[in-house]
Amino acid sequence: MRIERIEASKHKKGRVLVFLEDGACLKITEQELLDFGLRSGDDLNGETLERLKAAAGASNTRAAAAELIGRRAMSRRDLERKLREKGAGEAEARYAAEWMEAIGAIDDAAYAAALVRHCAGLGYGPARVREKLYEKGVPRELWEDALEELPEDGGQIDAFLQSRLRGRTPEEKEKRRLTNTLLRRGFSWGEVRAAWGRLGEAEDGMPDGAEGG
Repeated sequence: MRIERIEASKHKKGRVLVFLEDGACLKITEQELLDFGLRSGDDLNGETLERLKAAAGASNTRAAAAELIGRRAMSRRDLERKLREKGAGEAEARYAAEWMEAIGAIDDAAYAAALVRHCAGLGYGPARVREKLYEKGVPRELWEDALEELPEDGGQIDAFLQSRLRGRTPEEKEKRRLTNTLLRRGFSWGEVRAAWGRLGEAEDGMPDGAEGG
């Protein structure tokens, strides 16, 4: 296959466009241009063309991975998923994620700990935090260490109730509403009941949809 012309991309820095005689356009990086010694007018045999396509695919996937991680932190599983959504093959996505992990750009353990701290800052309890760890693709074997980042003294619940009540005594309807809100945030019934006790408000009635435990 003959190369008609080679041009630098006007939209992506470091990307090179290789136009072939059959009308196809290969998007490669400057590294492939150097590695394969490509020039306009070169004839590429079938084997060389396939190797070039494979190398370009791997490089472009790594570049996409770096761009994604540059926007926000994520787990390795989520990175692979997003790369596949962008058109990368399963092997290309896995290789790119391994490369990002090898250079320290992704670290599931550090990401898990940061995610737990973020969730704690939003006022989420353990159950809701576990849901977020699952949603974000953090391996289960990393959960327990990460969950140590959560406050253990019930301070989150106390702060939430104090901010809503501001020293006044709530009516039963409001107590149930606040209790249900805390349960939805991932705190257990026992934790919420204990917090009401610390405020001098015994919460004996089980809120709608709640289960004892």
